[in-house]
Amino acid sequence: MSGGAFSARGTLSKDDRAELAALARVIEDLDPSGPPRIVFVLRASQGISGPGQRLGVFSASFNPLTRAHVRMMEQAMEEHALAEVMLVLDKVNVDKREVFGASLAERLWMLRRFATGRPRLSVAASSHGRFVDKTKALRMIYPEGTELTFIVGFDTLVRVFDPKYYADSEAELEGLFRHSQFIVANRGEVSMSEVRRWLKSPVCRPFVDRIHLMELDPFHARISATEVRARIDRGQPFAELVPPEIAPLIPKTGLTSSPPESSTVPPDP
Repeated sequence: MSGGAFSARGTLSKDDRAELAALARVIEDLDPSGPPRIVFVLRASQGISGPGQRLGVFSASFNPLTRAHVRMMEQAMEEHALAEVMLVLDKVNVDKREVFGASLAERLWMLRRFATGRPRLSVAASSHGRFVDKTKALRMIYPEGTELTFIVGFDTLVRVFDPKYYADSEAELEGLFRHSQFIVANRGEVSMSEVRRWLKSPVCRPFVDRIHLMELDPFHARISATEVRARIDRGQPFAELVPPEIAPLIPKTGLTSSPPESSTVPPDP
């Protein structure tokens, strides 16, 4: 299935089909080989309105959106005075090259449904997967002086520092942390003490003042999109793991537990 494609798995209304088709076109128009670009599919009605405000950027696969994602964004807003949170879906993910489960259009559709009525949430699609590229695109669409703060799980932060994603990791990491900060949550069985220990490593030390820890409670730390898909595949209840707005939409999408056999991908947060 291509990233922007979608299929009618359940009963979709005419309006739903039209919305999915429009979202598929948004994704299709993004060019990962061109300059970094981020396109809104829903803009916060009471979000950032001037310079100097703090934007939370939550970039994930959202396959599907889970209660852990929601807790992360809500806790980040509370603890770090974020004026707005943008949920960003990448056309090309740096690790998960092939799209499986819900199509990208279906994921944007579910994200927009969740964000509708939440005036400080935006939803957008990105042409590029790297955070260093997203900072360039975000600075083009938000007021000058907007403070960019990425909301990530610990596993994602580890990948941020992996030199394989950069032509010049030292220079690009310096640029990334000059223009943005990170809020990092514990995920799975990783404890906050393990996260703190990792932050003392030589690669992190120059940027530690730009990395802020956020501790999730055990229930939310353990929830993953991978587990949601596994429950769906086994025919088990999954509603407790996803927001109530998302649960009735899932049967209308292509969510599944496993990627194509040729793919080797890490679990989804």
